[in-house]
This record gives sequence, C-alpha cells and structure tokens, in this order.
Amino acid sequence: MNRVSRFVPALYIIFLMLPIYWLVNMSFKTTNEILGDFTLWPRQFTLENYITIFTDPTWYMGYVNSLAYVSINTVLSVAVALPAAYAFSRYRFLGDKHLFFWLLTNRMAPAAVFALPFFQLYSAVGLFDTYLAVALAHTLFNIPLAVWILEGFMSGVPKELDETAYVDGYPFWSFFIKIFIPTIAAGIGVAAFFCFMFSWVELLLAKTLTAVDAKPIAATMTRTASTSGYELGLLAAAGTLTIIPGAFVIYFVRNYIAKGFALGRV
Repeated sequence: MNRVSRFVPALYIIFLMLPIYWLVNMSFKTTNEILGDFTLWPRQFTLENYITIFTDPTWYMGYVNSLAYVSINTVLSVAVALPAAYAFSRYRFLGDKHLFFWLLTNRMAPAAVFALPFFQLYSAVGLFDTYLAVALAHTLFNIPLAVWILEGFMSGVPKELDETAYVDGYPFWSFFIKIFIPTIAAGIGVAAFFCFMFSWVELLLAKTLTAVDAKPIAATMTRTASTSGYELGLLAAAGTLTIIPGAFVIYFVRNYIAKGFALGRV
C-alpha cells in the first residue's frame, strides 16, 4: 500500500512535467527535425534557437517589454488594493457589499470586452504602445482580485491590533505601513503572485494595446510564420524562456501561497 501511495503521486508529477519536457526537448531541435521524426531527445542538438532569441532585438526586447509592464502592473495593483481591502475589512458603510461584488464582476468579465474601449482611449491620450497602457489595462482585472485576496487576510487580523496602535499614538499610515502590512505579508505575497501571473500570461490586451515599442513576448511568438512555415524550434525556445519568470515567482512566494490555501483565502 505504501508503494502504491508513493507511485501514484510520482506518476502524476511525471504526467504534469511531460509537456514541459517536450517543450524543452523541441527547443534544442531544428524545425525540420521536429516535423520529421518522433524522438525523445534531439538527434542534432542545437542552440541556434536560443542564440536567435538573445541576439535578435525583436525577441529579447519582447521579454524586456513583458517584464516591464508586468512589474508596473503588479506594484500598482497591490498598492491600490491594500487600502481598499483595509476599508472593506474594517469598516461597514452603505453599499459596501454591493461595491465589493461590483469589483469582482470586473474580474469576471472577459478581456475582449475592454479591448476596443482601451484601444480608442489610449490612442486618443497618447498612451498606445507604452508599458503604462498595458499595465493600467491589467489593473482593471488585478485590483479586484488583489482586494478580494487581501480582504480575506486582513479580516483574519484582530481589530484589537488597530485599537492598540491608536492608543499608543500611531498615526494611521505609520501603523498601516510599519505594523499592519508586515502582519499580512503572506497575503501580499499571494496577491502579488496572482497579479504577476495574470499579467504575464494575458495576450489579448497586451497585443491590442501595443505595436512596436512595447510589444510583449507573447505577441512576438504569434508572428513567427515565414515562407517555409512556422519556426517551431524557435517557438519552443521562446516558450521555454517564458516559463522561467513564473517559476522564479512561484519559488519565492511558494510558502505564502501554501499559507493562503491553508487559510482558505485563495
């Protein structure tokens, strides 16, 4: 029974890792080999796909652009969500539940609904094809999510902490930054993780609101067709590199995410 209990999870992990292995395997092959033979490892091992990505500005700037607007979005979303979540967790006011639900409906709506309005608005005000354009568009979805996550963590902090700080003479912002935020560090980590991942993998808005200067890697990967067809090896290498930032983020916030699931806040 013990062997079976160990074998099943191991088999499941192998099953989950198989697509990633196959992607990495393809990244070291030429497109002709990918289309020609079925092989478990490259017969003609090549780094040409990665060399192309790191030497061609069209490719490596896609990663730079993506990381830039994702970082801006994550910081903005968490910074705005923190005081909003505190208000929802600590105060009761007219229409608070309706407002909270309205925030979540923005997160439920598909990105395609907002693509055209954002495109026209940013074109009119000169924000089209900038990092800020994509970052601000993604906040429409990430701020409600961050507020929902953070409100759950903040509600778990006793209100006596606030009252004690006020009695000790702490101004609100001093208490909020120095005492309250460290208390909910796990919640901030979870919220930042989900904001980062949504912005990193989102394609429609990122592609619609950029053209050349701020074009993300996801948009670059959709334009790899040539006269000979799709460059599959290059696409696989780009996909492999795209996984790395998310893996780093997961590694650093893994304990916070586990705590969030344990508390039932995620």
